Amino acid sequence: MLKLKLKLGFWLASLTRRLKNNFYLYLAVVFSVLILLDASVFQVGQNMRDKAFDLMVKNRILTPKADPSIVIVDINEASLAAMAEGFGRWPWPRQVLGELVEQLQAQQPKAVVFDIVFSDADIYNPDSDQYFNDVISQCAHCFFPLLRLDASQDAKSQLRYAQIPGLAHADGANLNATFAAIPPYFKGAWKAGHIGTHNVYPDNDGVVRQYKMRHIEQGWTIPALAISVTDHLKFDSTATPNDMLLNWRGKPFTYQYVSFSDVYQDLTSAQPKRYPHAFKDKIIIIGSTAPALFDIKPTAMDKQFPGVEILATAIDNTIHQDYLKVWRGKLPYIALSFMLLWCTTLAFYFKVDRDRFNGLFTGIQIGLLVLSYLAINLIHTYLDLAGPIFWAVSYFGIAKIYALATDRALQRWLAFGLKADSATQEVLLLAMTIESREPLAEPVLKRIRRDIELASLAPNQVDILVGTQSGVWGLFGDLIMVNWQYDPQATYRAAAMQDAQQLSQQLTASLIKIGLPQDTQVRSATHSGLISQARPLAAQWRILFAQAVIQLEMQSQPEIEKLEHVQTAAAS
Repeated sequence: MLKLKLKLGFWLASLTRRLKNNFYLYLAVVFSVLILLDASVFQVGQNMRDKAFDLMVKNRILTPKADPSIVIVDINEASLAAMAEGFGRWPWPRQVLGELVEQLQAQQPKAVVFDIVFSDADIYNPDSDQYFNDVISQCAHCFFPLLRLDASQDAKSQLRYAQIPGLAHADGANLNATFAAIPPYFKGAWKAGHIGTHNVYPDNDGVVRQYKMRHIEQGWTIPALAISVTDHLKFDSTATPNDMLLNWRGKPFTYQYVSFSDVYQDLTSAQPKRYPHAFKDKIIIIGSTAPALFDIKPTAMDKQFPGVEILATAIDNTIHQDYLKVWRGKLPYIALSFMLLWCTTLAFYFKVDRDRFNGLFTGIQIGLLVLSYLAINLIHTYLDLAGPIFWAVSYFGIAKIYALATDRALQRWLAFGLKADSATQEVLLLAMTIESREPLAEPVLKRIRRDIELASLAPNQVDILVGTQSGVWGLFGDLIMVNWQYDPQATYRAAAMQDAQQLSQQLTASLIKIGLPQDTQVRSATHSGLISQARPLAAQWRILFAQAVIQLEMQSQPEIEKLEHVQTAAAS
């Protein structure tokens, strides 16, 4: 196992010696290709917006209020139970809905919107159907959904676009084109501008975040029910995108809800108890939240969100034109991803101070997320930055592992000319002490270590003993020990000696440049020796360390003796 570990270490050392800092460039090129492929083919990064979007929109500080003019008449479980005795199980005879519409019209609402598909006749209650048709024929502000079916069935359908009143079409559109859909069964509902789709299309993960505002097909445009309602109310919906990112008003049941059975029984009673103008100038949506009627959808706000409230949100967003805008697209995605990627690459390549860069990189990523969060709160815009941040963080993680491996974990393998079976290696130690009027704080020591690493051409290891140890170890305070390990050949020895000499000469200037006083002095000494793999390594290293420290002190001894001689002469 030890041999395998040694061989692996030397293989990694050999690889890192060959690649050096070019690894960061190669890695960036690979990531650049992945970004381009993702933008054009896979679209994984572009679609990473979903989870980030859900988290942000669900935890907004500034959530827009639901329009108080929108009221949902809810066919809930309580209504199903209350109406069962008189009208049986759902669906009830259409006369029930006709009576409700008739009574609501008397209160002059702005709109009565059905979130119910009337697909077939009630063969058991034809008179009831006729009554309902008569009522809605006279209703100038009733709106009905058209359910768009899968386009693959268009050729089999007999329903033509031209049959739906009020549909716009481009010049040259095929007037005989057919499409698969379930229109309202009742002809009283077939009025221009009073029909629209209410399809809800979830994203790939099954969650509803957008609303289809227009189906543009074969030159024809089918508006959503929300657009039909708002256009009738004279609100401008031309700027509304075809796929609208919904600006949710909050958790489920944020809008004003009233139970269908309560409203129906009150309006049809001889002595109504509700306020007689409760629905005046209201946009009334008749729909269901009863789980038994299967109109519950997972959305960005909740796993169980009433379908009728999705329609209410779409109408609300269209009226106020405060739907969420989204900043995304291939070019911005590629541009921002490349910018973050290559800025990170250059920082690693040019060996920017790592502690400072780590903080800067983290700050930038957090800053981008904060910017996206502020935008969705303040200007109703979602900045889709998840993809670019993902690429930058992924690159940073790999580059960081490589940097740490080459710096510390593999440092002992980065020795000149050594092989896995080398029995002996030579070690050159450079011992240095810094004499300054100012204490060497932790940031200064980190900067010193970094400057030594950047100034070295041959691989080495830097250890600093700070002056905080207790007992005898305190005597070694602010001692810097740099060591080179290499095969005992003249070429490798010369390279290490050249590095040591250069460091000794440049360190004082570097310290002053850092900000230490001009009279800061550096004392240094070199010592070399052999390390044998056959003997205990710890003992050999302690001996070499002690010899290097003695060498350092012996070199400064003449200066100390000279100073003592001057002091003695002055005293006499």
